[in-house]
Amino acid sequence: MILSISGVVLLGIIVFLFFRKDGLKASHALVCALFGFYLAGTALAPSIKASGASLASLLGGIKF
Repeated sequence: MILSISGVVLLGIIVFLFFRKDGLKASHALVCALFGFYLAGTALAPSIKASGASLASLLGGIKF
């Protein structure tokens, strides 16, 4: 678990730097995919899933 969390933090910092400095390229997208994969294995995954579902529900309820 500790290795997973440290990997998530490291990949998160790398993704942040890619967005700030270079824009997103194909190699950067691979790092982002790895970040998501490792993030899904942490204890934060259910909270992230619930937040995403809540946001989707909120956006789905907007009437134009």
